[in-house]
Amino acid sequence: MSASKFTLLCNSHKCRAKLSGFVWVTACSHVYCDQHGSEEFSRTPAICPACSSMLSGKLDVFRTELAPSEQYKAMVLVGLQPETVLEISHKALDFWTYQVNQERMLMEYNLSRAGGQVLQMEKCMIQQSQSKELELNALRGEIASLKKVLEEYKRKYNEVLERLNERNRQYQKLQGLLDSLRITEYEKSLQLLSSGLVKPHSSPSFLAPEGDRFFSLGPENAKTFFQFSTPTRDRAQSFIKKNEV
Repeated sequence: MSASKFTLLCNSHKCRAKLSGFVWVTACSHVYCDQHGSEEFSRTPAICPACSSMLSGKLDVFRTELAPSEQYKAMVLVGLQPETVLEISHKALDFWTYQVNQERMLMEYNLSRAGGQVLQMEKCMIQQSQSKELELNALRGEIASLKKVLEEYKRKYNEVLERLNERNRQYQKLQGLLDSLRITEYEKSLQLLSSGLVKPHSSPSFLAPEGDRFFSLGPENAKTFFQFSTPTRDRAQSFIKKNEV
């Protein structure tokens, strides 16, 4: 940083504003804005806020103008010995060198501090990344486990579906057999009617499709249609004895 491009800043850590106009300069090579210098150095004894140095001397702190008039610049060093002028100039340059170095050191400190914060943030980011990676791996394992469970459920579903289809096929087969039996019974009933074994007025009355049976006999002929004569007890016993002989 060149001195020609350097701008003095208020050395108060609360201010740090660019200086212009009137400023307060201390013997310890610190400079303050007019507002903060008036507040700090109005007290006795005066203490430098930057380095806590005691400013008890008459010229240890004074108020000056950074951009003096041409008349002031023409007369301020008039009459002084060249050695005195060079000494004053040397001390003025030392002041500027000190201010530049202080600002450079402050910038380096802030840069180092920012670098430490960056490293801390990078470390935190790495830890968070590792943590997220572990969580991601756990979620991947859980997803894989859930996929296995899903495949197992699919397999069981296919088995149940296959069983259901098999039951439906069996049901359709049994339904076909039932329909064929109903048709056979119907044909038999027609044959009985045609042979005269069942009177026309006692013919079976056919039910609607939702009935439990395809047809039923009339109540007045139900007993006669299914009745058969059983042999008497004596005849049954004689028949058994003949067989035994």
